[in-house]
Amino acid sequence: MRVLSGIQPTGRPHLGNYFGAMKQHIEMQKEHQAIYFIADYHALTTITDKKELKNNILGVALDYLALGLDPDRTIFFKQSDIPQVTELAWILSTLTPMGLLERCHSYKDKIAHGISPNHGIFAYPVLMAADILIYNSELIPVGKDQKQHIEVTRDIAIKFNLTFKEIFRIPEEYTIEQFAIVPGTDGKKMSKSYGNTIEIFADKNIIKKKVMSIVTDSSPVESPKDPDNCNVFALYSLFASTGEKEEMAQTYRKGGMGYKVAKDALFNKIIGHFEPYREKRAYYEKNIQLVKDILIDGAVRAQVIAQNTIDKVRDAIGVNI
Repeated sequence: MRVLSGIQPTGRPHLGNYFGAMKQHIEMQKEHQAIYFIADYHALTTITDKKELKNNILGVALDYLALGLDPDRTIFFKQSDIPQVTELAWILSTLTPMGLLERCHSYKDKIAHGISPNHGIFAYPVLMAADILIYNSELIPVGKDQKQHIEVTRDIAIKFNLTFKEIFRIPEEYTIEQFAIVPGTDGKKMSKSYGNTIEIFADKNIIKKKVMSIVTDSSPVESPKDPDNCNVFALYSLFASTGEKEEMAQTYRKGGMGYKVAKDALFNKIIGHFEPYREKRAYYEKNIQLVKDILIDGAVRAQVIAQNTIDKVRDAIGVNI
């Protein structure tokens, strides 16, 4: 099946990004026809610094290629290299009811958090719908915060099909249990906005410092501890085998272990897990033109699909004469 996902270039990836989405994206390319794009136009709603956006775009490409994205199996490109998407977004916007967008949680949440409203933030779901529909996507892997946007996409597609002609495939959201909620260093959901992240490609000393700063309770070394209510153990469990988790849980419960021991074990797991990816990322950093070529090749392949769809849309709405 055809799977599509967009990745916003908003900064360096952390453990929450990896276990919440990136790991699943890489795994899904093995069984599905994957189309992944760097959502640089979406990022314009929050990033206005030219240098920052450029660096973030390249950073996302480096991160995904390092983590195992296979450009021979997956179509990987920049959203801005597909002009057909923005054309379709305008066409869809002429059918999208204002009330549908006004009810979107993400818009209301951003306003509630003091973000100055603009048309891009308001119309974000329409551009997202164009991203999805133009590639005849079947499965859209999403977290809970994006589920409503898939519902909006479905509503827009159905309205277009009924108004003009049945062009668009109705996509399905693909929610998988492994979309983990990863705790940050303070116990809240790991998020850049909370400043509680552990970046997967940060300097090892920085990772060590952040791991050691993870909030724990004040239980003395000799006391038994509850692994089910420990942020360190929750993060350790993401990396450890079943046997390793059971062994660590037993050590927690019998007492005699300080949290530093658990934090050291977590740090070693993080470094060991990502070490091969660090080496691969270093290779791509030395071969930036190869990364750019991969994105260009992906854009060429994506445009073939997008152009075929937009030709059908133009014919359906009557602008082809």
